[in-house]
Amino acid sequence: MRWSDRLIGLVSMIVLARLLVPADFGIVAMSSVVVGLVDVLLDLGVNVALIHNQEADRADYDTAWTLRLLQAALAGAVIFLGAPFAADYYHNEEVADVLRVMAASVFIAGLENIGIVAFQKHLEFGSDFRFFFYKRVAGFFITLIAAWLLRSYWAMVFGALAGRAIGVLLSYLMHPHRPRFCLSRFSRIWSFSQWVLIRNIGAYLDTRTDKLLIGRRTDAATAGAYSVADEIAALPTTELLAPLGRVLFPAFVQKRYDPDAFARSVSTTIGVQAMVAIPACVGLSMVADDVVYLLLGAKWAQSAPLIRIMAITNLLVALIHAGGYALLATGKVRMLALVTWLQALFFLGAAIFYAPGAGAFDLAMIRLVAVAVGSLFLAGMILAQVKGLGIRGFFLPLVRPLLASAGMAFLLQELHPLLTAMLPVARLTMEISAGCAVYVACTALMWLMTKRPDGAESYLLKNIYNRR
Repeated sequence: MRWSDRLIGLVSMIVLARLLVPADFGIVAMSSVVVGLVDVLLDLGVNVALIHNQEADRADYDTAWTLRLLQAALAGAVIFLGAPFAADYYHNEEVADVLRVMAASVFIAGLENIGIVAFQKHLEFGSDFRFFFYKRVAGFFITLIAAWLLRSYWAMVFGALAGRAIGVLLSYLMHPHRPRFCLSRFSRIWSFSQWVLIRNIGAYLDTRTDKLLIGRRTDAATAGAYSVADEIAALPTTELLAPLGRVLFPAFVQKRYDPDAFARSVSTTIGVQAMVAIPACVGLSMVADDVVYLLLGAKWAQSAPLIRIMAITNLLVALIHAGGYALLATGKVRMLALVTWLQALFFLGAAIFYAPGAGAFDLAMIRLVAVAVGSLFLAGMILAQVKGLGIRGFFLPLVRPLLASAGMAFLLQELHPLLTAMLPVARLTMEISAGCAVYVACTALMWLMTKRPDGAESYLLKNIYNRR
């Protein structure tokens, strides 16, 4: 589901990057930061509460839908009324008009049928896939048609609005639940979701404050280049973490009362994520210049150095991802909220007080340091809370992917000067092929030399064999 979604998104981004200019992406990115900030300040995390509650009944679902609808209505009103103030902050009047349309999009999304949460809760990922895929495809075609006709940032705005409206329609066609107004289970949902809300606010500040500052400190073109760089740099991890996250949380919830099985699942998941995320992030950082030139064009060259830094930042996020879901599944939401806020405050302090004039590259570096500090804190909490995991279960799965990726990076560093005369597409193909071959060979050799221990390699091989 996620790879299909990302393929559509990637094609959309490539086409839009050719039809539009960085400033168009910047205007939408600045507006999206404001929408996301208001949205997260009012988001009660009702979906997470429903999945966590294995005994949720109709009243729980109806209460969750009512709360989400009220949140969407309030968020839409705040965004609409606050549009002029956001435009003043960014020194860009076009932001105000975009925000007014986005306010309607937020409210429409709040009407979505809460029943589709059951797809994820009950691991019905076929239905989950179809819902998100149909919605994504519809928004994709509408966005591209609008971009071709308008050659303006409005194409992305209208595409997003249409995608959410179609998502509402699909949610009622695909699930029989018909929500109604109800607040009878408010206290039960609130007792869990209040900490999800606090954590989500911290997470948003942690991941979006840099864009908020860049939109004010620089121009729309730089903000657009930064936003696109962030999206490309996240590709290796989002396409691994997003689908895993949808599976991990409900799966971990089901295993939380069996400490041994729970710890083994967490350790194996860390290994699988590391085996894919480490080489993907390191490799992207090494070939960023060719990726930007081929996918986006020469006018996006300023995104390449940002991708190098952001790819490593996303790697740190990937390595700690499974442990975060383990804490969430066991109800340790307060701990997650604490670490998220510490990381966000660290970035804010460094960006505002230590480097008040920092530009795009410097802010990307500060975020890398903040994520590194937060990851260390979160790793400590995971080791303390997941019984039976231990230092060995947490860090040992990382060793072989790290060493194999180091070998791959060394090869690419030595190979690049020899390929400078080649066309970018041929050079990138050669680098990716050589890097993958060296990484797989190094990983397999180390696994065999250590007498084939249980872990990510054996897990993947077993699943491949079982599918034959």
